[in-house]
Amino acid sequence: MSIIKDKLRVGIAGYGVVGERRRVFIDRHPKLETIAVCDQKFSNSGIMHDGLRCYKDFKHLLEEPIDMLFVSLPNYLAPQVTIAGLERGIHVFCEKPPGRSISDIESVIEAENRNHSLCLKYGFNHRYHYSVIDALEIVKSGEMGEIINILGVYGKSKIVPFVGEWRSERKYSGGGILLDQGIHMVDLISLFCDEFKEVKSFVSNQYWGLDVEDNAYALMKDINGRVAVIHSSATQWQHRFRLEITLSDGYLELQGILAGSKSYGEEKLIIGKRCGKSHTGTDREEIITYLEDNSWRDEINEFADAICNGKEILHGTSSEALNTMKLVYRIYWADPEWRNKFNISNPD
Repeated sequence: MSIIKDKLRVGIAGYGVVGERRRVFIDRHPKLETIAVCDQKFSNSGIMHDGLRCYKDFKHLLEEPIDMLFVSLPNYLAPQVTIAGLERGIHVFCEKPPGRSISDIESVIEAENRNHSLCLKYGFNHRYHYSVIDALEIVKSGEMGEIINILGVYGKSKIVPFVGEWRSERKYSGGGILLDQGIHMVDLISLFCDEFKEVKSFVSNQYWGLDVEDNAYALMKDINGRVAVIHSSATQWQHRFRLEITLSDGYLELQGILAGSKSYGEEKLIIGKRCGKSHTGTDREEIITYLEDNSWRDEINEFADAICNGKEILHGTSSEALNTMKLVYRIYWADPEWRNKFNISNPD
C-alpha cells in the first residue's frame, strides 16, 4: 500500500461519550482529521460550533467524502454501519463488541473479504494498557516460568446505565455485563492462554431481573491444561479490575485500570518472584504504578499506520473479534439453564 501524504478524512458514527473521546485522539494525529459525525441526539443536520458537520442518520454521514469511519454505536447498529462503511470503500474502526451475536461478526467478515484492500479494526482497548503490555512481555520472556492458572475479575458498581436504555434489552444488546464489559477480560485471558477446550459456567440475571445477565462466572481449561477463571459482574458495588496470573516461578497481578471514569483505581502491576527455599511466600515483590493512559492514542495510531503505511493490524482484527465473541457465547451456552432460557445455540 502506498504512503498517503494528505490527511485522512474521518467520520464518527455515534457521537456520545466514546465517540467524543475518540475524536480527541483522532485529531491529535498528524495525518487524521475529523470532518463529520452522526448521532441520534442531533435533531437536524447542521454545522457544530467548531465547524464539524453533524447528522442524525449514519446514511448521510456516509455520503461525506470520508476515508475512515469510527463506529461507536449500540450493538444492534454497529455491524450494519460497519458493513455499510466497508461497502462504500471506507476503512472502519468499530468499538467492541462487534455486534449482538456471532452471526453479526460473520456478516462483517464477509463484507471485509469482499473489500480486502480496506482495513478493519475492533477496539479491544485494554490490550494497549501499559500494565497488560508489560505483563505479556514478562510471560513471553519465560523468566517466570510457565502459566499455571489465571483469575480475572471485572465488575461495575451497579447496572446503570443498563436500566432504561438499550443495554438492558437483549434484542438490542445481545447480552449483558459479560458481552458489554466482561468481553475485555475474555479478550485479555485469550491473549495469555491458548485455545480453550473446556468451558463451564454459571450465568445469572437474578439480582436486577432484566433479560440480560448481571453476573457471569466461567471456568475454562485451554489445550495446554492451563485453567482460567472469569467473574464478570454488575453487582460488584465498587468498580473493580483485577487479573492474577500464576506462573511456575512467581505471579503477576494487574490491579485497577486507568479509564475515562477514573473509577477503577490506580493501574498497577505487581510482580512476585517465588523463592525456592521458602515455603511461606515470595522472595520479593515489585510494584509498578502507571500514571498515564495512552491506550486510546496508541490504538488509533496503529490503525492509522496500517492505512497510511501498509503496516499490520496487531490487535483487534476481525478474526480475533470473532474468536472472542465465540468464547463469550461458549460461556453463555455452557450454562444449561441460561442457554435454554434464551435459546442460545452451540457456538461450536
